[in-house]
Amino acid sequence: MNKILVTDGMEKNAINLLKNMGFDVEEKFYEEVELKDKIKEIDIIVVRSATKIRKNIIDEAIKTKRLKMIIRGGVGLDNIDVDFAKANGIQVRNTPMASTNAVAELVLCEMLVLARKVKIANIKLQNGIWDKKNLKGNEIMGKTLGLVGYGKIAKNIADKANKLGMNILYTDVQECIENKEGFKFTDLDEILRESDYITIHTPLTNDTRNLFDYDKFKIMKDTAFIINCARGGIIVEEDLLRAIDNNEIAGAALDCFEDEPMPMKELLINPKVSVTPHIGGSTIEAQTRIGNEIVNIIEEYLAKSMVKVL
Repeated sequence: MNKILVTDGMEKNAINLLKNMGFDVEEKFYEEVELKDKIKEIDIIVVRSATKIRKNIIDEAIKTKRLKMIIRGGVGLDNIDVDFAKANGIQVRNTPMASTNAVAELVLCEMLVLARKVKIANIKLQNGIWDKKNLKGNEIMGKTLGLVGYGKIAKNIADKANKLGMNILYTDVQECIENKEGFKFTDLDEILRESDYITIHTPLTNDTRNLFDYDKFKIMKDTAFIINCARGGIIVEEDLLRAIDNNEIAGAALDCFEDEPMPMKELLINPKVSVTPHIGGSTIEAQTRIGNEIVNIIEEYLAKSMVKVL
């Protein structure tokens, strides 16, 4: 019987489907030291962002050669040493479509939170201050949205924002040939100069780590906002706070941080920074889709394995 370890949680119906398929499914989070031993006795591991599958973990799996697949419930794979796993015959899969709409809706939500000064209004009301006259916000209709990275999530956001009357700029390694809406492809500098809202949609790589530093923030409009629901580490957090404190930019919304689950306190308490604990894909609907996609991946793997045996 193939053994599956689910370390960071998974939708219950999907777990039951795997069990009904005959898999031995264990749901438990293991710290790194414990995981080094556990990884030797499982065939498939399903993780989200909390569990890190680095080279030292994969080295232990290689000793028994049982581990055949690592599945990331979500999009980003920066918590997995993908190349090393594949080089040692271990498949690495993710669920790129399942959380697309959920993340796009959160980004749109954060744009509205920033535009209407919702966090500042909440803080004032909680402190007994009715400050309606000083909470005049902005409408996003007619404003310019700049997308850094133009994958599935960014395209979803662009479509929603365009329908709400926003102008769309985007940058990526190359222009999107399927850009039927005619959104403007440009470079990062123009996005920094022209956008009222900038939202990040790149993986965390050597090229994107610390991409947004103080020099970048100084190029932005002093009325502009930046939103990161992609990965922590792309924004230099100290520089972000400095830019906000110096009125170089108007504010930010962050769903991911350099240090998770203990982000920099100064970010959390800043009234011009809207913060959430990496909940981009945390909707009931997205988790159901993620679970179903994981089951499909495992079914596909099982079918191919049976063909090889035959």
